[in-house]
Amino acid sequence: MKIDALNILLVDDNPADSRLIRETLADSGAASLFNIVEARSLTEVLREASSSSYDIILLDLTLPETTGLDTFLKVQEAIPSAPIVVLTGLDDETLAASAVRAGAQDYLVKGQVDSSLLVRAIRFALERKRRYDEKSARK
Repeated sequence: MKIDALNILLVDDNPADSRLIRETLADSGAASLFNIVEARSLTEVLREASSSSYDIILLDLTLPETTGLDTFLKVQEAIPSAPIVVLTGLDDETLAASAVRAGAQDYLVKGQVDSSLLVRAIRFALERKRRYDEKSARK
């Protein structure tokens, strides 16, 4: 049985971090399951939102035009159908809790993430989103 690749929008303005995240996913042994498109700014996210659909978003909270929870809220508004896993360099428990309360599926800190943790976070985020959609459809 062939499994379709997941369309991932990787939002990070730092090319070195984006490369590291790609390598981390490749290290998982499941690289063929991921189709990754990169956006380096909120402007690029908005362009991608109108031209493509994504299964999941990996989001850094520090972009050229916006930072912190505001970044999450703007991306969530632009692409409400995709679960968002925050993957940021901001090791801030208060911000993490706020992002999760606002709807982030997970909050991971760069440098503290290995391939198995990242793939698990993606898998769990997709499952939580699927269950939420099922419950919403029954109402």
